[in-house]
Amino acid sequence: PPTGEIDRCVHATVAAGAWLAETGRLDEGTHAFETSTEPLEVEIERKTVWMHGERSTVSTVDLDHDRIAAAIGADPATLADIGADLPTAIASTGLEYLVVPVNFLEALSGLEPDFDAIAELSAELDVTGVYAFTFDTLERDSTIHGRLFAPAVGIDEDPVTGTASGAVAAYLREVGAFDGELPAEMCFEQGHFLDRPGRVHVRAGTDPIVIGGRAVPTLEGTISVPEQSDDEIIEL
Repeated sequence: PPTGEIDRCVHATVAAGAWLAETGRLDEGTHAFETSTEPLEVEIERKTVWMHGERSTVSTVDLDHDRIAAAIGADPATLADIGADLPTAIASTGLEYLVVPVNFLEALSGLEPDFDAIAELSAELDVTGVYAFTFDTLERDSTIHGRLFAPAVGIDEDPVTGTASGAVAAYLREVGAFDGELPAEMCFEQGHFLDRPGRVHVRAGTDPIVIGGRAVPTLEGTISVPEQSDDEIIEL
């Protein structure tokens, strides 16, 4: 399980916004969600919940392809091939990730990550995790297919990662991946190799970048908190 609280969690924000909208507690439009760090600007638009990230940052890093390949369990050639055109970089829209382009989906699906090595690399670079991606996708309308490894925060591989999607969108914009013709909206697919597929929609035409998705109820329940005095500790 995760080893700490995540300051900006797109999944939880989208889920909360979708439930509040579905139950009539929020109308379509823009709202502010209070968090442990700062309020998040959230927009509800036709069953899609959009979260505004922080201003993006992207900085290239000089890392040997052999070292990265050893950490994520790849053939170095699968990184060097596309790395001739796209650099490895640290990107963020609130949380920082090491972004690693991979040439083909077959190479991405065949990764055999060394989680200890990834955790060590993440700590060294002060990033949340390593996001490897390819433009080779399963769905025709997807922009990229990604995999996120974040053992440094207790998540060996995350099925779908909203904050990383925002960071990668900032990266794609910064490096000119689309020859100056950035799509108005991108769709990132992730989680298929964990049998938990998902899609994240990203609008990167402005800053801050906007990250969105849809949610459906998977379970319902209630939590009852007993009355207590000021000096009592509640155990659930």
